[in-house]
Amino acid sequence: MHHTHELELFPDRTVTQVLFKEVKNAAELRQSAVDGQINAALIKPTMLVDPLQVLVAANKAVHLQNTGKMKTRSLNSEMIFNLSPTNNISDAFRRFGISDGDDSVMVVVVHDKNESQLVEDIAAKVDGRQIPVEDVSSLSDSAKIRKLYKVTSQEETCGTLLDAVICRMATKDVM
Repeated sequence: MHHTHELELFPDRTVTQVLFKEVKNAAELRQSAVDGQINAALIKPTMLVDPLQVLVAANKAVHLQNTGKMKTRSLNSEMIFNLSPTNNISDAFRRFGISDGDDSVMVVVVHDKNESQLVEDIAAKVDGRQIPVEDVSSLSDSAKIRKLYKVTSQEETCGTLLDAVICRMATKDVM
C-alpha cells in the first residue's frame, strides 16, 4: 500500500510515500511535524496529481541538501517547498502542507534503505485509513492545481497535467 522508490542519483537514499484518507488527527500530526517529533513531510493530497510529483520534489530536496543550497531549514520542509510553483515558502506550506482540518495526508519519508521501521512508526501515528499511493489522483483537486500552476487547456492538448506541473516545479529556480 505504500510506495518506496530508490533515488537514482542518490542510491543510498530511499523515498517512501504512504497515503491516508479519513484522517481524524491532522492537527496533532501537523503540530508533531512542526515540533520535530515526526521526521516526514506531511503533504496535502488534494494538491498532488501523481506520486511522481512527490518523487521529483524529494529528489530535488536531497540534491539541494547535498549541495548546501536548501532554501528551508529541513529536508522535509524543502520537499514541501519544491512542490510549489512559486518561491514563497509560507505560501508553499499553506498550499501543500497539511492543515488542521484536512481529512487526508500523504506522508513522505526520505530515509536510508535499511530504515523501513521509521516509516512504519510514523504511519502508526496517523488515525486514518491507508489507501494505495497510486490512488492519490482520486483525492486531487484538478481545478485548484490547474489554477495554481497556471495550466491552460491549450497546454493540456500536447501534454498531461502532470507534465505541466513537473515542468513548473523543475524550472521555478531558473524563471
